[in-house]
Amino acid sequence: MMGRIWMAGLLFCGAVTGGAAQESTADILRGHLYGGQLAEGLAAMEALPDDDPEAAFGVGVLTLFSGIENLAQPLYAHGFDPERGIAVSPFFGMAWAEEGEERVPEPLTYEQLRGYLEAFSDDMDAAIPALLASAEGDFAVEIDVTQIRVDIDGDGQASEAESVGAFLATAAGAGQRLDMGSGMAPELGLPATAFAFDGSDAIWLAGYSQVLATQSDLLLAHDFEDFFNAALHRLFPGAGLPMETHPNGGQLFMDRDSDALLADAIAMIHTINWPIIDRDRLIGARDRALRVLDLSRQNWNAILAETDDHLEFIPSPYQTPLADQMTVTKEMVGAWRETLDVSEAILRGELLLPHWRYADLGFDLAAWFAAAERTDFVLLFTGLDALPFLKEGEIADARSFAAANTVFGGSIWNYAAWFN
Repeated sequence: MMGRIWMAGLLFCGAVTGGAAQESTADILRGHLYGGQLAEGLAAMEALPDDDPEAAFGVGVLTLFSGIENLAQPLYAHGFDPERGIAVSPFFGMAWAEEGEERVPEPLTYEQLRGYLEAFSDDMDAAIPALLASAEGDFAVEIDVTQIRVDIDGDGQASEAESVGAFLATAAGAGQRLDMGSGMAPELGLPATAFAFDGSDAIWLAGYSQVLATQSDLLLAHDFEDFFNAALHRLFPGAGLPMETHPNGGQLFMDRDSDALLADAIAMIHTINWPIIDRDRLIGARDRALRVLDLSRQNWNAILAETDDHLEFIPSPYQTPLADQMTVTKEMVGAWRETLDVSEAILRGELLLPHWRYADLGFDLAAWFAAAERTDFVLLFTGLDALPFLKEGEIADARSFAAANTVFGGSIWNYAAWFN
């Protein structure tokens, strides 16, 4: 009798300790995301069975954040600090000071920056297959997004200061400091931070990868070297760009630093006259934007098909929001889908953009992607560079976005950032 009790106890203890040692896929993923161990986490996810949708989701998420880390680290090394670069001027009422040991930025060249952006676009594309594959399965992984860490400074340790939560807090603070009382500072606080990410959210992340890659490719399609030389020392102070080669000693209107800031702002506007040097990449950026719209439709189809109701990142009208401001109604979904259709019509040239100067003609955005030789924002706005792409046809106006304006009002851009 005692022998049987002893054996049963041994088996029970073995089962308990074995179960404790067996981490779930979600636990492994969270551990690496919260620890900022993206490369190690990716290897761990890739070693799991191919038919595990949580593992596929993990591969996609870690690939996405690794791409962000791969861009953030070299930019950090080159001293990327837009707040310091702008706020050194007393015109903004700020004085910037280093905390702790002073960073010495590495010199940055135009060719290096292009290389970083090219790699970033490739990394964003690499995340899509696994994310969309995971969306075919049934899973839900709880993640507190503020706990995700990225090794921004490349020292091999992702500290609490390198978490998404710390980044949001810093970005919100910078926005308020640079706001100068205009009331336009961004609201970056999250009404909730922990969500159960599932297949619909995997599609959402795939769409966001293309939002980011679209911006990168739009820039890479152009030769923006003059802009880089004239103005980007404001984003990379101390990185050896041309306008920091000599000390600033002159004064025009206010004081030395404020005058330099004003001069750089003028130079920035003047040098946004970028020749288009890669037509395929420019058209590819348009195609990426179209894919974002398609993925958003797929996202909403998946959201509306859900039958669960647990920590929803984007709840359907039939699910429980985690905060009042996260409530989604049927009217919102309908208005958003209508906005996607209007946006696609504009990208395809089926609906023309209005130009303030030309009452009876509209701007054909598709024709611009296909044939423009340069991007000069000033001449597009004032009208000269718009002339080759004007034509008769249906022109978008307030009625084209009537549903979105009615439902979302002045919050449309906040919902656009959330809904993707």
